[in-house]
Amino acid sequence: MDLSYTDAQQRFRAEARTWLSANVPHAPLPSFDTREGFEAHRAWERKLNAGGWAMVSWPREYGGRGANLLEWLVFEEEYYRAGAPKRVNQNGLFLLGPTIMEYGTPEQRARFLPKIASSDEVWCQGWSEPNAGSDMAAIQATAIRDGDRYVINGQKTWASRGAFAHWTFGMFRTDPASERHRGLTFVLVPLDAKGVTVRPIAQLDGETGFAEIFFDDVSVPVANRLGDEGKGWNVAMATAGFERGLMLRSPARFQHTAARLVGLYRENEATCDPALRDEVVACWMDAEAYALETYRTVSRLLGGGKIGAEASLNKIFWSELDLRMHETALRILGDRADLLAEAPSATGTDDWLDGWLFSLSGPIYAGTNEIQRNVIAERILGLPRS
Repeated sequence: MDLSYTDAQQRFRAEARTWLSANVPHAPLPSFDTREGFEAHRAWERKLNAGGWAMVSWPREYGGRGANLLEWLVFEEEYYRAGAPKRVNQNGLFLLGPTIMEYGTPEQRARFLPKIASSDEVWCQGWSEPNAGSDMAAIQATAIRDGDRYVINGQKTWASRGAFAHWTFGMFRTDPASERHRGLTFVLVPLDAKGVTVRPIAQLDGETGFAEIFFDDVSVPVANRLGDEGKGWNVAMATAGFERGLMLRSPARFQHTAARLVGLYRENEATCDPALRDEVVACWMDAEAYALETYRTVSRLLGGGKIGAEASLNKIFWSELDLRMHETALRILGDRADLLAEAPSATGTDDWLDGWLFSLSGPIYAGTNEIQRNVIAERILGLPRS
């Protein structure tokens, strides 16, 4: 593997670094799980889009720069280096967008992708249901065809960004007699449609990062279907591949956390358990290993390959690494680890506690790690179903 950057990639990095240095907000934005923070992050996304940085790997006509995936990784490195805000429209940018590129019609690409890039339309996921969480094949919400429209009934829950989002993408059962992964269709639904009810769900910190969505005879055009009717499972698995294996969690995210962890240990080395040094080093090495594996995956994709079941390996690795890094940070902080940011003696604790709370969800979202281990056993190792 050649790990050196080309002159063109170095110029791309320099351009990204210059723009981000001049435009990244000096003060942190409010949490995007509040209405104020949601709108502040949308304003940042519009600024990114105006500069051509919203999604650099997309074609220019859809709001991108026509960059390849290697350049996207370079941009992500610079984005995290600059301390830029989190991406409020990550579901649209990193999950739905690539899926529309692969399965959408030219009309769908032209209709949806520019508005995703600008965050004029922010998306949430509509997959999980009360009785279909990790087991997506158990979906019961229906979309029954009536001429050139689908009539949708049912419920979705744990919709990330759902409290303030404008659209949701999800799977619905278009053949009521079907079972498991058959008879499912991938449909795009506006959340302001008649018959849609959105109820926010509070997180551990009280903010509304999720929502449950109810559909009561919601009518949407068949043109909102992505892919063929009854073949939604294939479309959703492509989306899940982006979520677990590449786009949603770029290696720069974890390299940034690992570097912060090293800094935290150095600041507190005199007062913390010396054995934590080995854990910090292991976390840093694993973050680098994940970056190298991602570069390998991108190289394969650029050569015409696809993301397969190995995405489940990636998902387990990055989610458990994130949790381990934050647990190590809290152990370094010791008695100060439980302090909220506004506490008088919280100096030097940064946002490790908030990061730890979020990292607890990593082994659950994007498909629980227990389910991912089943995928690995059956589809990679060829083991029999129990």
